[in-house]
Order: sequence, then C-alpha cells, then structure tokens
Amino acid sequence: MQFNPMKKKSSSQFAPARRSLGEGGFFNLRVLIASVFCLAGVFIALVGAGIYLGSSKAQAQSGPASTMPVTGNSPIGPDVVRLVGPVIVSTDLRDLPYIPPAPKTLEQLLGPYPHRENRRPSRSQTSGLVEIESLINGVLRPLPTMPSPLLTFAGMNAVQLGAEVPPPDTNGDVGPNHYVQAVNDSFQVFEKNGNPKTRPITFNSFFAPLTGTPCGANQNGGDPFVFYDQLADRWVITDFAETAQPNATPTPPQQPEFPGLEPLGAGPGPFYECIGVSRTGDPVEGGWYFYALQTDPANPTQFGDYPKFGLWNNPQPGGAYYFTVNLILGPPTTFPGVRAFALDRGSMLTGGGANAIAITITAAALGDAFSLVPATFRTGSAPPAGEDEFILGVDLTEDVILTQVKGWLFHVDFVTPANSRLGVGANHAPNALITVNGFRNAPREVVPQPGTMQELHTLGDRIMTPVVYQNRSGTESLWAAQTVSVTSDGPTGIRWYQFNVTGGNFPATAVQQQDWSNGNDGLWRWMPSIAVDANGNMAIGYSVSSPSIFPGIRYAGRRATDPLNDLSQGEAIMTNGGGSQTGYNRWGDYTMTTIDPSDGLSFWHTNEYYPTTSPNAWFTRVGKFQFGTPRSTPTPRPRPTPTPRP
Repeated sequence: MQFNPMKKKSSSQFAPARRSLGEGGFFNLRVLIASVFCLAGVFIALVGAGIYLGSSKAQAQSGPASTMPVTGNSPIGPDVVRLVGPVIVSTDLRDLPYIPPAPKTLEQLLGPYPHRENRRPSRSQTSGLVEIESLINGVLRPLPTMPSPLLTFAGMNAVQLGAEVPPPDTNGDVGPNHYVQAVNDSFQVFEKNGNPKTRPITFNSFFAPLTGTPCGANQNGGDPFVFYDQLADRWVITDFAETAQPNATPTPPQQPEFPGLEPLGAGPGPFYECIGVSRTGDPVEGGWYFYALQTDPANPTQFGDYPKFGLWNNPQPGGAYYFTVNLILGPPTTFPGVRAFALDRGSMLTGGGANAIAITITAAALGDAFSLVPATFRTGSAPPAGEDEFILGVDLTEDVILTQVKGWLFHVDFVTPANSRLGVGANHAPNALITVNGFRNAPREVVPQPGTMQELHTLGDRIMTPVVYQNRSGTESLWAAQTVSVTSDGPTGIRWYQFNVTGGNFPATAVQQQDWSNGNDGLWRWMPSIAVDANGNMAIGYSVSSPSIFPGIRYAGRRATDPLNDLSQGEAIMTNGGGSQTGYNRWGDYTMTTIDPSDGLSFWHTNEYYPTTSPNAWFTRVGKFQFGTPRSTPTPRPRPTPTPRP
C-alpha cells in the first residue's frame, strides 16, 4: 500500500499571530499581499457564513441532592453483577482455530431521539461566501510545524476480513512490545515495526471458551475496545455479544433512524460484554483470563451499545476497569438510559472471580445527554489514592448553541457496594455543568466526498473516546474532544478541551478550548481521538474530507509551551485517502490515539480510509509520531503482579 506523507517543516522562524476562528499560529508574509482580502474575509465570516463562537460565564452546577437511601440492587442504587468466569486459557493466539464472524447487519446509529438528517444544504445550495472565505483563509494559513509520521503500516481491512458493511469501529493501543488493533469482528497483534505477529483473530474464535454465554456461542457483535494496562503490564480486549436473529443478512445501505428500528438485527437477549484480560504482558503467547458480563440481569432485553472503557487505579488497592454503555430496548426501539460499570480489576488481574458495580442513569435523568465517556490515563502520576473516576458527556441536541459539558463522579466500593454512587442524588444528576464556549453539535450525515452524493456521519452528538486524565506535578487535567459545526452551513471541526480537576473536583470553566479548523480551510474534520504525552504536549488524530479531497487521516497538536487555546503546531497528514465510500453513510464509529508507555512521548493513531472508491471496502492504517526526543529518564517498568494461577 502506497503512503504519501506530506512533510512541511518550515526552516525559518515566524512570530506568532492570530488566525480566524480563534486559531493562532505562525504569521506568513503572504498576509501583506492579501491584507485587503483578509478584511473582506473577516466581513464574510461574520456576516455571510454565520460563525458562532460564543461564550458564557455560568458557574459549575451540581445536580439536586437526595436524602433517599441507596442500597445494593435497589431501583435507584448500585447493582452488584457477578461476572461469568474466569475461563483460564494458555493457548497461543496463533494456534486458535478459525471461527467466522456471524452474518453482519448494518450497525445503526442508536440514540434516544430522532435526528434531522442533512440539516446542511446540499453542496449545490451551499453559499458561495463559504467557498470565498475558504480561499482567503488558504492564503492566510500558516506553515505547519507538526512533525510528520515516523512510521505507518497497514492495519486490517474489509477485503481481508470479508466484512460486509461498515463502519469498522477502528480501535487499538500500544504496549512495550506490541500494537494491538481491533475492528468489528476481529483483532490483530503487530510488532511495533508493523510486522504482523498474528493473523486477524475473530472475536468468535477468541471468546469461544466462554461457553454458556453469547460470547462463546459465535454471537460476538462488535464495538471492540482494546487497551494496555501500563500499571500491571497487561492487555484488555472486549466486544459485545448479542443474540442473533436467524438468517441475518446485510441490511440495505439506507434505513430510517429512530424510533422503531431494531438494533443490529439483535434477538431478544440477554446481552453481554465479553472481556479478556491477558495473564502476562505478552498478548500472543502469555494466555488469557476470559469473563462475560450480562448488561443488566434485571432487564435482559436491554442491549448495551457503544461501550467505552477507562483504566483507573481506584478504589484501592486493585483499582477498576470502568466502562459505559447506551441502553437500547426494542423493537420498537427505546432508550432506557446509560449504564456505568466498574469491574474489579484487582481480582481480574489474578484470574479470580469478580463482581461489577453497575448504576443506571435513566433517560429522564440524563435529559438530552447520552454516550458518556469514562476517563483513562497513561502518562504522568496516577490519580491520588481514593479519587473517584471522572465521566464526561454532552447533550445531543441539534440546531441550538450549547454551552455546557456535563461531569459525573463515580465512587465505587467493592467491599461495601451500597456505598457506591454515581453523580448526585437518587437520579444520579451530574456533579457539575462545566461552562464552555458555545458550540453546535455537528449534524449526522453531512460530510461530503469527491465523486459521490453519499455523505458520511459525524457522530457529532457526543464526547469521543478517550477522555484522558493526566497528573503532572500535582496538577490534574482532563482532556476531551468532539465534532462540532464550524459554521451554520459549512464544514465540521474538532472542539477540544482541557479541564483542571485538581483535588478530584470539576471546574466551573475550561482551562483551554478551541474549535480546530486549520484556519477555516474548508475541509470537514470529524471522528477525533485525543492524547497527551509525558511532557504535556497534546495531539488529536481524526478523519478529514471535502468535495475535492478523499477521506483521509490527519492529526494536529500543540506543545505544552504553546499559547493557550490553540493547536499551534498545525496539521500533518498520516494517510491520504484515494477513494470515497459510496454504499453507506456510516464512518468510524471511533478512532484511537494513545501514548507509547515505553517512552511516554510517541503518539500512535489508528483510523480508517479508502485507497480506492468502493461501496464498503474500507481499509485501516496505524501511524506513529512524536514532538521530540524521548526523555532521558526511563519509564518505570510495570510493577510485578501475582503469578497467574494454572
């Protein structure tokens, strides 16, 4: 596969200057030539294109308190759910028999409310003012200094896997010696130079030992999540399992959204999350502990969609693996709420029996929010002992300016589960409503591509995984990103945040934030994932497309010393797309950017693209880059864990 990186490093130094849409960078001498056009561009941006970057000054708010008692497995309190397992296996992954994935239906975008599609005018109706402004900003755009990739290599692809429908749900993480990538139906282990260590392994093959559950009955459904636990030198691989409908076949390219849409061709339940925890730091030869967790035993027909995970070292001593799901019930499809889980990490690392603490926030209590994301961490110091897990979310409302990010604290007690709590009061209201600059969620099917009228979904109604926690010298931060509308009828961009959560408390406002559009260059950016290295440098990987640029993979970033509220290093290209996706509107549903635990500085990003135009033949790529030379102080090696039981 041919990779054409664009290496644009300036050899001269420029003084910082401000750009349109609140973006800063390096001033270019072309501004002198284009000064008249700059004034015209400002006028057009403010009057013709409808840019709306507002801000407000409200304080963080707590939800209403409640005096109602909270007890284990009560209607309002925490549930204690016993995990099936462990099933302990020692088989080398390369020796697993091949079990094909179940027939796949088009994965629908599931959510609590109907969405208006194509809010943005068609390209033939888009105002010419937007195009003029894009040309002017192209003249003014500074030269980027974001480093080019150090390495890229091919991940899995639809042709290789025989995948029938998108999206791939591309996900992955890096460890000391491996990169593990996951897509719907399968995962693959690579050496860090890109050489495959295994073939693609289906989740049906991987979780086959979990007999008696859908995980072990060839009913694994997708939404994979893989992460490396740097505290214990272990790997965690997950996906969900569903009861398949008989004779499931791929659905047509277009189907109506909510309400009344049965999710994923699923049967009546029960539904499970399938979880593998490696027994050593070697995901190929070291063996695995397998567990299965029923989404909600009291409501077995509720399906846990879009699971997102976070690593946390609390509660002490063993910490927890936290994750959230959107609950879906149907048909007709309804949204009961969001369910948050804490898995007993300490017990799972030793192959012991384990419980999960689970709490459901009902749809009524959530308001317009869903798809909550728990925090995870890789670099810096671990969260202080006893600090609760952080969870973030935003409202999914379209066509209105939003000014809040919602924050929940999840306190877990595995010894006395009734002491566990999520949010405030009986309804689990948010602990904080953090005031941010005004934004509009990006519409769903809106991203244009060359040579086709098929537009792509943005998932612009949620905070995207991961939410990154970092503790640098006692200053604790959360970093998060989402997709927003840059203008009322134009491109989408990346909104990113840094929140100061020192002391375990949410702030009233953000430390910094920005709507990144690379100087309003007219491209659509979406599907972000954010990471922060050991020096506090931040980067975001994402997808990019336009009517003239095939969907590709890019990233942008900032150094810790750069001016606030700006990705001052600009943008770099990881992979140029070579074709459009013509058969379906789904893209993503997520990407992943993580930090190499070996040096604390190398960013690894994985995402999808098309080398040639096709209805559904997606490809994926993995790339590595970094801001500077690895630090001289070596990263502490993972702490030893008890020897796995035979």
